[in-house]
Order: sequence, then structure tokens, then C-alpha cells
Amino acid sequence: MSNQLFVRDIMVKPVTIAKSQAITEALDKMVAGGIDPLIALSGHEVVGTVSRKSIADKLGTRQKAPIATAKIHVAGLVEADFTPVSPDQEITTLVPLLRKSKLVVVYDQNRRLLGQVGYGELLRALQPKGSVDKVMEPAHTIGVNARVQHLQHRMVEDGVSRFVVTDGNKLVGIVTETDVAVSMRRFREKVEGRHQDFHLHNLLVRAVMTAPLHTVDRSAKVSEIVDLMLKKNISSIPVIDKGRLIGMVTRQSLVNAL
Repeated sequence: MSNQLFVRDIMVKPVTIAKSQAITEALDKMVAGGIDPLIALSGHEVVGTVSRKSIADKLGTRQKAPIATAKIHVAGLVEADFTPVSPDQEITTLVPLLRKSKLVVVYDQNRRLLGQVGYGELLRALQPKGSVDKVMEPAHTIGVNARVQHLQHRMVEDGVSRFVVTDGNKLVGIVTETDVAVSMRRFREKVEGRHQDFHLHNLLVRAVMTAPLHTVDRSAKVSEIVDLMLKKNISSIPVIDKGRLIGMVTRQSLVNAL
């Protein structure tokens, strides 16, 4: 009997959002389910995906006439580029696809939506071999008192989605696109429109970061790191060697190492 796994064996129920819904509803669904991105629908048709990054970028942009977050719709943030696969394909076909995209959409032969596969589903079935060094990517840091606007600029300019937050020589937290998206939503809902630009300029990383920081030692086994990330439902974890930050393991870096 073959032990070969197919897409149908690891796919999960698709998590969708209508393109007519508010981005606040999309963000709530993402955070509650630990999902990124969501599949965007027009009726029953898949039109693309919407990500936490696109929401963070939208909410962090200066606005001439501030718009209530509940009135900003998913349609304006949909990324139309998505990859469909058949449930009968072998899971090894997912590896190159997920190296390019966070999510693969599963269709039947009539292009009806059946499911989805993300990094987590693939890593539960396939894990890279070797040492932590082979699955790490560079770690980027930012000071705890840096402005969030500077953080967003670095995310865009450097193409980095997460930073380890430092306070002097100490590692005190992590800040990701999710933290920015959630904090920007709360900020836009709390601060009166005409005061938003002023207060946004003074918003600091310490106010939006996630703490305490989970780390792993360089000597840890890759399987242990994957288990920890899936158990804690986190997308990345810094690697420490003799107290020094040497890199970051992410779900994407793990898939890239397969």
C-alpha cells in the first residue's frame, strides 16, 4: 500500500471573505483563525486573495479624508494572482507553488472551490531535513522606540514582514505585519479623523509589538521548531546562539528548505 499523500489528504476547508465585506471583518477572521491570506469571493467565484500586509499598508497610509475602517472594502485590496490545484495531485507538487505563494486554492474539475493548503498544512506532512542553519533566514531588528511609520517604511523598502524588537542589547519582542494591521485598525477606530496624522507620527513600535518573545537555540531540532510553531500558531521564531541573535526560522523558510 502506498504512503504517498495527495492534496486531498492535507487540504483544509477554505476560509473565504466576500469582496464586498469590510476589511475589518477580513482582519478579524484572519486573526481569529490564524490565517493569512483569505480567499476573496465574488458570489461563488474566487477572484483572488486578501492579506494582512495589504490591510496594514492600507490602514497605515496617510489619508486626505479619513475613512472609517468599516467602510473600506476587501474589493480594493484583492490580489488577483492565485494558484489553483487539483485534489488528486501529489503533495510534492505543492512545494514549488508554496515557495511563491502563501496559499494554494484547491478546485475540482468543474472549478468549484473545495479547499486550501497553506504553509502549516504542508509542514504537518513534509518537513525539511538537516540542521537549523539550513532552514534559517536573516533576522532583522528594530528599536523599541522607533516610530511605526519608520517600521512600515522598512517593511516596504526592505521587503521584510517581521522584525525582532530590541531595547539596547536585549531582545524584547517581535513585530509583524499582523501586529501593524491590528494596531492600525484600533488606532483608526480610536483616534478622531482630524488628529490621526499627528498621533500616527508619534506611534512607537513598543505600542504594537508582541511580547514576550519566543526563541529557540541553534542546537534545536528542526522537527521541534516546526512542532512549536504549529502548536503556538506562530509564523516565525528567532534563533539564538550563546545569547546572540543569529537568524529567524519562518514557515516560509521551512517550505523553501524542502
